[in-house]
Amino acid sequence: MTEGLPMRVPASGLPARVRIHEVGPRDGLQNEKSVVPTEVKAEFVRRLAAAGLSTVEATSFVHPKWVPQLADAEALFPQLQGVPARLPVLVPNERGLDRALALGARDVAVFASATESFAKANLNRTVDEALAMFEPVVTRAIEHGLRVRGYLSMCFGDPWEGAVPVEQVVRVTKALAEMGCDELSLGDTIGVATPGHVTELLRRLNDAGVPTRRLAVHFHDTYGQALSNTLAALQHGVTTVDASAGGLGGCPYAKSATGNLATEDLVWMLDGLGIETGVDLTALTATSVWMAEQLGRPSPSRTVRALSHKE
Repeated sequence: MTEGLPMRVPASGLPARVRIHEVGPRDGLQNEKSVVPTEVKAEFVRRLAAAGLSTVEATSFVHPKWVPQLADAEALFPQLQGVPARLPVLVPNERGLDRALALGARDVAVFASATESFAKANLNRTVDEALAMFEPVVTRAIEHGLRVRGYLSMCFGDPWEGAVPVEQVVRVTKALAEMGCDELSLGDTIGVATPGHVTELLRRLNDAGVPTRRLAVHFHDTYGQALSNTLAALQHGVTTVDASAGGLGGCPYAKSATGNLATEDLVWMLDGLGIETGVDLTALTATSVWMAEQLGRPSPSRTVRALSHKE
């Protein structure tokens, strides 16, 4: 990295620190056409944690039939013992929770939808049927002392339904909050959000009794809006941002969902704003270059390309 860059120029009204919720090993790799070897996944998680990421989403306990790329969850998770980071895992139902508990997971997440079309495509249920399925999962997880995150997809647009009414998103988010999810990640699954839309949704959630401290944002960069949307969320007070090392990922059930916000691009912006993340950008970039080599293609992250090209 060029010495002294990015130059730190803080802006008013922004949080002093942001926690990055790294989703590359789960949300990133689940969308790969080829299956990444378990040992490579484990090394990816270890390298991300070593780069300073305090939360690294490790895998998913979804049935292997639906997400074959993550079918090795039982083999992978024990290899991550001692990794100095929180290692959340996705659990779609009680069977998934049983598998996660058996391996000693301490952080789990459920994955809901704000729209009927995506709930049907992703879970083969209506929105309300999916919420009913999650309720005993969340209750049991809390009883076992686990932290529970609720993902909400299609918060800003849906490939089948188009625009998604804000009140619809608020209703499902509030249901997850009342269920007991201590963190709620608002997903722009197909990357169509713009900053005003982000601000309005956050404001309406606050009005409905969901505090900003429980909210995280998860943007995809389909239309190049992920960083501007993140900045709008930060200006509203959000301090947890999802991102994927190297910009890996998408969604296997929504073909218009391209890559996640690249963690390196996010860290570059946050570093420039003087916002602490605890992440070593040089080490993170090296990790994404290494992972791109494993996958046989260059990283889509502009920051990775810029920094690795200079090297």
